[in-house]
Amino acid sequence: MKLENAVVFVTGANRGLGRAFAEAARAAGARKVYAAARDPASVDLAGAVPVALDVTDAAQVRAAAERAGDVTLLINNAGILRPAGLLDGEASIESARAELETNYFGPWRVAQAFAPALKANGGGAIVNVLSVLSWLTVPGFAPYSASKAAAWQLSNGLRNELQAQGTQVTSLHVGYMDTDMASGYDGEKSSPAEIARLTLAGVEAGQAEVLADAITQQVKQGLSAAKPPYAAA
Repeated sequence: MKLENAVVFVTGANRGLGRAFAEAARAAGARKVYAAARDPASVDLAGAVPVALDVTDAAQVRAAAERAGDVTLLINNAGILRPAGLLDGEASIESARAELETNYFGPWRVAQAFAPALKANGGGAIVNVLSVLSWLTVPGFAPYSASKAAAWQLSNGLRNELQAQGTQVTSLHVGYMDTDMASGYDGEKSSPAEIARLTLAGVEAGQAEVLADAITQQVKQGLSAAKPPYAAA
């Protein structure tokens, strides 16, 4: 699909990668950008249409889909990270539940709600923001990785089921970005603006997946190795 004259709906658009997506869509020629956030007052992007949306709230998701009936590109960006180990008792299970509700059930619920509008508007596309941690985990992030692995399979399933209505599904996989979520990491980080630009270029090129940085490309390539990255000690 083309970004020129597109109508774009971005979840979690008030900061970080979500805001970068909204800005990149406008720069690419989108006709309208809906910027969704739990608190719409926190959206300060000039020209964007603020929308109240908690992706874990089914009623708010339905209301957002009704309001944005002209959408042609849905970007499922909203996500949370609650670091925990798998052996941290009930707290780790609660962290996993919260991450699954936002990172997996959230985009699933939003995709269900917006699919009819995308169909009515010619098919369009969906971007699901995933992670290099869809394919491996590191200490303290296993529940988050599980939510992103589930969202990867969600994306693959949506791609199959939405093909008949002409809706493209593109998964973004990326490592650390210079956002609030990675503020505690001191290593190299990608620019959210550059990741958003690369992803939208991938959408226009019809790509099923965008592997947005070197570490993600290396991990994906290594999945078929005798000792894949997720098995490394």
